[in-house]
Formats: sequence, C-alpha cells, structure tokens
Amino acid sequence: MYNKDMKKLSVLLVAALLLSGNAYLPCEAGILSTQKARIEQNRINKSILNSVKNVINQQTIFANKYDLKGLKTLYSPNFVNSDGFTKDIYFKLIEETWKTYPDIAYKTEIKNIEFSDNYAAVLVEESAVATSQENIGEFIAVGELYSVSKCIYYLEKQGSKWLISSEKILEETSSLKYGDARYVNMELNAPKQTGAGKYYTATLKVDTPEDAVIVASINKENIVYPQTKTDEAFRKLPDDNILERFFLSNTQNVNEYAVASVGITRAENYSPDQVRVYMGGLAFIMTRVNVIPENKYLKFDNDEMNKDKDNGKGK
Repeated sequence: MYNKDMKKLSVLLVAALLLSGNAYLPCEAGILSTQKARIEQNRINKSILNSVKNVINQQTIFANKYDLKGLKTLYSPNFVNSDGFTKDIYFKLIEETWKTYPDIAYKTEIKNIEFSDNYAAVLVEESAVATSQENIGEFIAVGELYSVSKCIYYLEKQGSKWLISSEKILEETSSLKYGDARYVNMELNAPKQTGAGKYYTATLKVDTPEDAVIVASINKENIVYPQTKTDEAFRKLPDDNILERFFLSNTQNVNEYAVASVGITRAENYSPDQVRVYMGGLAFIMTRVNVIPENKYLKFDNDEMNKDKDNGKGK
C-alpha cells in the first residue's frame, strides 16, 4: 500500500512538474518574440539612420567637388525651402555662388537626427570659406569670405531613396572682408526671429584700430530672387565704436537680412603740406532675421477680450 501510494505521488509530482514547465513556455516564447522584434526594429532604425546620414555626407562631397548634377540627385523635384525658393531657384543661387567664389569649401557637422517612417529631420551646423578678388581703382583687393549657419534639412523617402524635401535656416551670418578689414573684429547683431511688421534693432560693433577712422552703414534686404539692394548711407562710427539702426520688419511674408558695410580709412602725409586719405579696408557683414508671417485669420471673442481687460484693471 505504501509503495503504491508513493508511486501515485511520484507520478503526480512528475505530471505537476511537466505542467509547470509547459506553463512557462508561452511566456518565454513571448519574450523571444519581443526580443526578435526589438532587434529587427533596431536594424531598421540603424539602416534609416545610415541612409539619412549618407545623404547629408554626399551633399557636402558633391558641393566641394562643385558637382551640380550630382547634388541635384539628392533633392526632391518638389523641394522648397523656408524662403520659398523652389529647386530651380535654389540651384541657380548655388551656381552663382560657385561662379563668384570658385574656391569655396564647405564643412557640415550633423548635430541631431530625428525620423519616423518615411520622414526625417537633420539638424546641422554648416560653414563655408572662400577668397575673392576685386578691382578697386588701380589695385586688386583680396577678400576673405566666412559663413556659418545652423539649419534643419527635412528628408522624405521616395521609393527606395531618401531625398531632401525642404530646408529651414535657423541662424546665418556671413562676412566678406578686404584689405585691413580682414584683421579687424566686427560683429553685427540682430534678432534671429521677429514678427512681421515689428520693430527691431541691428547693432554693429567694430574694434577700431588706433590709426584709422571707421565709416559704416546698416541696411536691411528682403530675401527674394533676384536679390534687391538698398542705398547705403555711410557715417562715421561713434566714439564708442557702436552703430545702431532701427528697422521695421517687412509684411510681405519673406525673411530678411540685416547688412552692414564697413570702410576703414587711413591718412598719410603726401607732402609737407598735404595729407592723402585712402581706404585701407572694406567689409560686408550679413545676418539673417527670420520673419514670422502675420496670421490674418485669427478670430477673437470680443467679450472675452473685454473681460480680460477688466480683470487687468482690477488687479
């Protein structure tokens, strides 16, 4: 009797263990399935990341080779940037830049990449350097161009390819300096963003050399194509080496540039009783001001507005 009971108990224990082991199988299968899905998703994400990075890297390679045809293959036919420039206008500007600065060199640093499904946004910092030669009177002036910007490229997967569908420049500053101006520190400050029809201040600061007199002007230009230029009114830089000007931003729903022109004048004895004044250096500085368009379709509840005003008076 004892042995029979023990056998029954052993059989029950074995069965219980078997059942207990089987109970964990679905759970383990679920974990394995989740892990496989996660591994596969990571593989897909890595593939997307590499594809998007490759587009930005190829963009820099084509630009430094001045390969306009190759560069165009990276852009969507429907490309339009935040200035409203279509692909055709955008590449006309690139071509004009290469003709003006045939030795221009670009550098791009990727700061962040975000993506989901068929769309990606890439935050980059870009810089460009170049030289320029201009005939000024009897002399050939050598200039140096420096440009830095921070922008977002928006990419879209079309078929099996990732293409740049749009671009938004967040910050942008460029300077072109000739002669002695290359060795003088200059800063042009303006808001990176402002509303349409709003006043803002552009400030120019120049570290004036002791033996020079600085004349300068500040203007603004809408970012349109073809570019329009405003008349310059030069004036002597104040004693504190700071020149300011107030502007009213445009209401045409376009972005604009604050532009400063700086001349470095010097004087030398030409004869015992004569002094020759000449331009020792010239500089142009440009910084972007993004203008937020006015939304003319916002509707306000007059009762709510009056209520807010009354509450404000009561405080």
